[in-house]
Amino acid sequence: MRIVAKIGTSSITDSLGVIDVDMVRSLCAQIAELRAQGHRVLLVSSGAVSAGVSALGLSSRPTDVLTLQALSAAGQSRLMDTYNRALAEHGLVGAQALLVANDFIDRRQYLHTRRMLERLDELGCVTIVNENDAIASHELRYGDNDRIAALLANNVAADLLVLLTDTPGLYTADPRSDSSARLIASVSAVDPLPQVAAGATGSNRGSGGMASKLSAAQMAAWSGVRAVIADAHQDRVLIDAVHGLPVGTTFQPSSRRLSARKLWIGFASSVSGSVVVDDGARRALTERGTSLLPAGVVQVDGDFAEDDIVEVRDGDGVVIARGMVLSDAVTLRRIAGRRTGDLPSEVPHEVIHRDDLVLLR
Repeated sequence: MRIVAKIGTSSITDSLGVIDVDMVRSLCAQIAELRAQGHRVLLVSSGAVSAGVSALGLSSRPTDVLTLQALSAAGQSRLMDTYNRALAEHGLVGAQALLVANDFIDRRQYLHTRRMLERLDELGCVTIVNENDAIASHELRYGDNDRIAALLANNVAADLLVLLTDTPGLYTADPRSDSSARLIASVSAVDPLPQVAAGATGSNRGSGGMASKLSAAQMAAWSGVRAVIADAHQDRVLIDAVHGLPVGTTFQPSSRRLSARKLWIGFASSVSGSVVVDDGARRALTERGTSLLPAGVVQVDGDFAEDDIVEVRDGDGVVIARGMVLSDAVTLRRIAGRRTGDLPSEVPHEVIHRDDLVLLR
């Protein structure tokens, strides 16, 4: 079985941001046991920024992007050193892979990344992946490593994605404020899911939260990959998840399978605006799978550029899709509602091509 496991900052560091060596050793011991059983494990590990904060003796986590990127560079080497020492106890060699969004949405880079990961596996390495925060051209985004783990699961055709965090799984409500909240053991591809605060995180050290893990689990499900959200501190949690024992929340794979590019558009991208469509366009998108044309657009919100990601909403404000626009907001406001034959020749005749459109409902 091929497994992608991801562990978050709040699980891999202590309350001061210092790398939790015992947690790293426990995780590496589980990976070694699974490899001895013939499984292949690829690990995505957060914690570099927090480790950098601790290494430099800062009293709190900064908020400006440049400092966060610098701290990730200071912390990443310390994080890998801890993993290398723990893996060496089992005769294993760690390999670092720092990835960015373009490694998944550019087709050539996507294939190159796959070949690189496969070769590391052939050489017997345990690959440890993190977002390349230090040189990322965009702001450090919430929960990127959760989504990167899901995209990796798609890339390497994994059988299982395990998201290890500081909570036992997905609850019907926030258990910290609602005593009636109960753990959801299993979620099918068509089950309605509880609403989760998008930025909620259980600690001040990490950047993700349950919302990003839920998004990642859905991405995996739409890749045909089983996903589990579970407590990193539970004894032998990774091994139990691989063996199908009842741990955390399991998300069953969907029969609907999306490419990595469409997963990124639908789940992992930042949204720069929205367009509202009429009923005719809504039916064309949802029932016939067409591209979105200017004639069906009745409202344009936001200040987005060409190739940005926007939400597509119906007349009731419900988000029905996400897509990559072919025109900027100013141009789109000018051509909204106009039929194809009435459009200037220099303007794209589609708002969003169906190849760059992901239906969410």
